[in-house]
Amino acid sequence: MFHKEGGKIILIATTLTVVFLLLADHFITLFWLKKTVELLILAFLILILQFFRNPKRDVSINDNHVIAPVDGKVVVIEEVFESEYFKDKRLQVSIFMSPINVHVTRYPVNGKINFSKYHPGKYLVAWHPKASTENERTTVVVENRIFGEILYRQIAGALARRIVNYAEEGMQVVQGTDAGFIKFGSRVDLFLPLGTKIDVELNQKAIGGKTIIASK
Repeated sequence: MFHKEGGKIILIATTLTVVFLLLADHFITLFWLKKTVELLILAFLILILQFFRNPKRDVSINDNHVIAPVDGKVVVIEEVFESEYFKDKRLQVSIFMSPINVHVTRYPVNGKINFSKYHPGKYLVAWHPKASTENERTTVVVENRIFGEILYRQIAGALARRIVNYAEEGMQVVQGTDAGFIKFGSRVDLFLPLGTKIDVELNQKAIGGKTIIASK
């Protein structure tokens, strides 16, 4: 199953794959070289297909849990000053997505969207300290009845060139459902109230819609 955001790119990639395979078959006479080129072309298509995969996840909805919004590795757990919306200290948990991770963004909690804003910006590598404030990004705040307001931020990386965000202010959203997509990037930051019990560790693998990030 593939994400709808990949439809156009998958169609283009498939078409180019067919064209280049035909060209390779027609113009390359050395057997080993032809097969090498064909394998590289097919590997490119496979990379595109796996990038836009959208696996079905059975989410155990629980207002006492904040779940991972994306697949990836936990790279930051620290107390920070969140300057855009809360303007106070929060617990930040960041998940880095490599090109081979699923790039679907899912709502980490149930609740109402109180804030949703897109910011154009740079394309620093996702682990750069200033990526959270200087890269292209979207900021979304969901108000949950247990945790209060939870902020998550989709951040583009060096390869990402489009962030898709479905959250609109006033929407009621369901934990684990599709909140957007980051094409060819990169990182999502969660900002939680101080004192929240964090249930993950640095360098832990997170699975979007499944891994419990924090709990009450």
